[in-house]
Amino acid sequence: MQHQPLLAALDLGSNSFRLQIARVENDQLYMLDSLREPVRLAAGLGTDKRLDKASQQRGLVCLQRFGERLRGLPKEAVRAVGTNSLRVAKNAPEFLQQAEAALGFPIDVIAGREEARLIYMGVAQGLPLSDNNRLVMDIGGGSTEFIVGNGLNPLKLESLYMGCVSYSLRYFPDGKISKANLKQAELAARIELQGITADFSSDHWSNALGSSGTAKAIAEILELNGYSLSGITREGLEQLRAHLLKVGDVQKLNLQGLRADRLPALPGGFAIMYAAFCELNIEQMQPAMGALREGVLYELLGRFHDHDMRDVTVAQFMRRYHVDMRQAKRVAQLAENLARQFLDEQADTEDLQPLMQAAQLHEIGISVAHSGYHKHAAYILANADMPGFTKKEQALLSLLTLAHRGRLEKMRNQLTTPELFAQVMALRFAVLFYRNRKDIILPAMHGQLKGNKFNLTLPADWLAQNPLTETALQEEARQWKTLDVPMQIIASEK
Repeated sequence: MQHQPLLAALDLGSNSFRLQIARVENDQLYMLDSLREPVRLAAGLGTDKRLDKASQQRGLVCLQRFGERLRGLPKEAVRAVGTNSLRVAKNAPEFLQQAEAALGFPIDVIAGREEARLIYMGVAQGLPLSDNNRLVMDIGGGSTEFIVGNGLNPLKLESLYMGCVSYSLRYFPDGKISKANLKQAELAARIELQGITADFSSDHWSNALGSSGTAKAIAEILELNGYSLSGITREGLEQLRAHLLKVGDVQKLNLQGLRADRLPALPGGFAIMYAAFCELNIEQMQPAMGALREGVLYELLGRFHDHDMRDVTVAQFMRRYHVDMRQAKRVAQLAENLARQFLDEQADTEDLQPLMQAAQLHEIGISVAHSGYHKHAAYILANADMPGFTKKEQALLSLLTLAHRGRLEKMRNQLTTPELFAQVMALRFAVLFYRNRKDIILPAMHGQLKGNKFNLTLPADWLAQNPLTETALQEEARQWKTLDVPMQIIASEK
């Protein structure tokens, strides 16, 4: 990637949409501009797990405004990520199509643990060096992330399905706060937390940081109202809890530092914070400067400097699943070469990156069972936690891996574009040619795509000397015919 002086990150959170723009100077980021709008997407999630029209409209209007601010930036300099509400909404695909049109840039929906990793990256970049482990907690609108890390390295990641908006709607729908509903909310959060207590309690870290708007808001309320001298403390939370119960209604709260847009989500966020202090044995927490959007910016910066977390993840998966490295390299190189020929050199390295990754990982399923290993590989790639990858990217890896072997009839309605046909075809041919898993001298071959018709030309004398491979190639052409994709093997006399 070429040098890019400006980078932008968007956090499409369940409570707020946030935009952060930074300038790149000598491999460092300098924050230039930020925008925030309280879209409260999670408030539009009904019991049917569908976003209502009002929340969608709030999101689209916000993204149109953000899109104006980003106008003129190249696609590779902007990354927008969606979090919990877009992970769980059944109609998220339809909304995202409109959202991308409004914003003018692609939107990636990321998994919970990937969100946690990026949050920690954003927080850690703004902290002084330390040999001690840290706990980072981020209460979002629909989920809460917990990370134990050291330096720039996250050690443990978790995402729990509880957030300030979802809990406020569930337990405090009318804004009233009573002993009964506050206790109910706190107990629900404590039950969620019990599953991670063994790995995230105070035995595993020295200091705690809160990276979300909820943490910053609670810290400010405690300090400005004399409940805490610095940050969030157990004693301060107890005093705030007593005050919330005394007033009994969020609309009647008169607390210094409490913004109007924070009122609807305050009781749910407080209940989660209080439960975390109790379950994880936290005594004090300081608000952190960085958050998810800063983590996304540093991830983008890394990609521009060839430090892509996705490459690290692919290498880790290859080691974990005992992949034959030499075979993976052979297949990847030939698949890339053939795909470039089919696509007439129009695809750049970024476009072919999913193909290269799938070629490196196509055999990870063998560690489960050789029979149907491509199905095992596809399942792993679709469902595993893969740092650096979005859900969409994982789905594409899974699709390519599933398609690389076996009958193509299973891929009907899943392969939809000539570019996707070309990548799958290139991967299948590469695996076919290297079936013997040895370094061999391959013949000169030429792949071509004319309209919707694919050709692969090979020397006639080589085909005559390799009848087993020729038979496999002809069978491959028949497989593509089942998908109504014309594919011809041509013997050249030259």
